[in-house]
Amino acid sequence: MNGLLAAASGGAGTFGIILIYVVIIGGMWFLLMRPQKKEQKRVQAMLSTMEVGDTALTTSGFYGVIIDITDDDVIVEFGNNKNCRIPMQKSAIAQIEKPNAE
Repeated sequence: MNGLLAAASGGAGTFGIILIYVVIIGGMWFLLMRPQKKEQKRVQAMLSTMEVGDTALTTSGFYGVIIDITDDDVIVEFGNNKNCRIPMQKSAIAQIEKPNAE
């Protein structure tokens, strides 16, 4: 009788440990994935409001003016030299600044 009780409590202990691990892994996933999803939404919102004439900061640290937008790419003009126009992916844009309405 005593052996039967020990076997039953051993199974419950294993289930408890598995439950604790599931809760910990679920909590860690929530803490790690939530900020990433939030950042993705912010970037998508930024890219959807991007317009020709906006100033863009690229992921490599260069500022330029957006002169053309296609589905996946943008053409950015750097500096005052009108010949320095570089096509790049939208994912290379880190920040958008709207021109001041004067």
